[in-house]
Amino acid sequence: MAGQFEIFTDAESNVRFRLLGADGTVLATSRAFDDKQSAADGIMAVRECAGTGLITEARTNAWGGTGRTRPGIPTPSQRRHRHSPAI
Repeated sequence: MAGQFEIFTDAESNVRFRLLGADGTVLATSRAFDDKQSAADGIMAVRECAGTGLITEARTNAWGGTGRTRPGIPTPSQRRHRHSPAI
């Protein structure tokens, strides 16, 4: 069974949606929308881009670490990528 989107009204009377996994686990919860149609439009946007979305890492460390790099590893500003033209 595939997951499903569920539109609901939160405790502050905001319309939101959540993505539920096949086992009912909440995988994602949306921001607040003004009405159900806006929430449905948000679901369509997620459906459209989720399959092609790239995975990126946020600059802040979501796993509770310090966010510092290991000694000897260049930071992104220190890295310079030089590419040879294809022949």
